[in-house]
Amino acid sequence: MNNKEQVDQDMNLQDENLNEEMTDNSASSETDFDDAESKVESEENKLEYEVADLKDKYLRLYSDFENYRKRTAKERLDLISTASEEVIKDLIPVVDDFERAFRASENEEEGAKVREGNLLIFQKLVKILGSKGLKPMEDLIGKPFDAETQEAITQIPAPSEELKGKVVDVVEKGYILGDKVVRYAKVVTGA
Repeated sequence: MNNKEQVDQDMNLQDENLNEEMTDNSASSETDFDDAESKVESEENKLEYEVADLKDKYLRLYSDFENYRKRTAKERLDLISTASEEVIKDLIPVVDDFERAFRASENEEEGAKVREGNLLIFQKLVKILGSKGLKPMEDLIGKPFDAETQEAITQIPAPSEELKGKVVDVVEKGYILGDKVVRYAKVVTGA
């Protein structure tokens, strides 16, 4: 072999080596590109998951806040409607005293003007309490005993068969403020 052939052969070998390196490099760069692309996709998936998680947390927080707002509004309304409950409870015995005074003075002739004045005061007091939501329990005699609104003081033999297990007499009126019983009616039931 001569030098020229030797040089040509060396050059061919170098070309082949260079081609192999380029092929290896292009395969390697494709692999690098695939790795980069999969990293981007996994990063996108991760971000999408985070966004979904944050949306879920936001919705839960918003829902909790709405529930809190509704609950506090309801509690505020309940508080306003029963704010004067203690004062009204303290005034109920005054109403009872007025009623007893009327019954005691019914037979007296001289106290007609006093009775009339007391009646006006009584009606005014009852009207004010009624405007605040206080209602007396009415027409209990002859109705079945209700343990949720009445307190049985005693039981007597029923005057008739239809009054067995029912209210025979009311010793002390019961009162309701809104939907809440503020004083149970004290009743006598028939046995």
